Amino acid sequence: MSTEIKAPVFPESVAEGTVATWHKQPGEACSRDELIVDIETDKVVLEVVAPADGVIEEILKGEGDTCESGEVIGKFKEGAAGESKPAESKPEAKAEAPKEESATAASDDAILSPAARKLAEENNVDPAAVKGTGKDGRVTKEDVQNHVASGKPAAPAAAKPAAMPEVNMASGERPEKRVPMTRLRASIAKRLVEAQQTAAMLTTFNEVNMAPIMELRKQYQDSFVKRHGIKLGFMSFFTKAATEALKRFPAVNASIDGSDMVYHGYQDIGVAVSTDRGLVVPVVRDVDALGLADIEKKIVEYGTKAKDGKLGIEDMTGGTFTITNGGIFGSLISTPILNPPQTAILGMHKIQERPMAVNGKVEIQPMMYLALSYDHRMVDGKEAVQFLVAIKEMLEDPARILLDV
Repeated sequence: MSTEIKAPVFPESVAEGTVATWHKQPGEACSRDELIVDIETDKVVLEVVAPADGVIEEILKGEGDTCESGEVIGKFKEGAAGESKPAESKPEAKAEAPKEESATAASDDAILSPAARKLAEENNVDPAAVKGTGKDGRVTKEDVQNHVASGKPAAPAAAKPAAMPEVNMASGERPEKRVPMTRLRASIAKRLVEAQQTAAMLTTFNEVNMAPIMELRKQYQDSFVKRHGIKLGFMSFFTKAATEALKRFPAVNASIDGSDMVYHGYQDIGVAVSTDRGLVVPVVRDVDALGLADIEKKIVEYGTKAKDGKLGIEDMTGGTFTITNGGIFGSLISTPILNPPQTAILGMHKIQERPMAVNGKVEIQPMMYLALSYDHRMVDGKEAVQFLVAIKEMLEDPARILLDV
């Protein structure tokens, strides 16, 4: 029995998707509910599973093809493997094979290196007319240069490559690979460019002494793990401190909708997570009602789901403020870009020991630079600086978070 494999029904905000990966090929056996194909949208990766035990009969949409919500992308046949035709592999893979930029890429009549192919295209040279002197008859860059020089002596543009042998920077091949940008990365790029073009973005900096937080973690880490089953990290302190500061400075927790300013009476904080597919920002909701352990659990849960590609649209929808931590990669200081329509984003960085003046004496302290990028249309400089100072004070004296002072 043959059934259609359809793309999932996309959320309202998603118009179309791209077939990312076929995990099964025609003729391959698959079990009921086994993952067979991933559909990538500009926000999340959706999974399609096998409707029953059987085989992939035919692939109608190959990897990289665009599909709409509910569109048929293949055919599935219930039953044992081998009943389908394995030879009916997707034509897209064969059609795209010549596009792979490697040292063995070939035309119909000659084998060209990437450098030779580029030079031939620039000079409108038919590769089949060039005699290759390389290994296995390969046409090298020098072969194309010699052909151009001998065949078109009157053309100055063609004579230049032959007169400039010094441009050969390497004796071996230098392969290149061209990979289409994923929908997620394209969406991220679009949003970041829009943020820079539409917002009056400005960044203010401060630094925080991390010694008090580090000492607190060291003192209570074992007890915290025994009680809550999870380690106490820095992110929960920053998230909690940001929440208290947002309540004091509502403009930093607001967003811009057209010509309106929307003030939010709650704190939904997005935590930027880096994945192989790109940067995603799952949202920890109602942070004011959560304890440090609840925040840590949510962050770990989102981090795991993000790396496995399991985040849903609902996990990343909304958010009134964002925190990003470049310090885990070694960044000492940066200027984070806004996450529209939010009006501010906090950047954490690497903890670096530095000599600091403490009570008139020089001491080595673990310091971290903090960066707050904000939209000057909504947030004044005074509010932004005071907001960042409030976070600094709460982190350097964690009791302030508990006492709300």
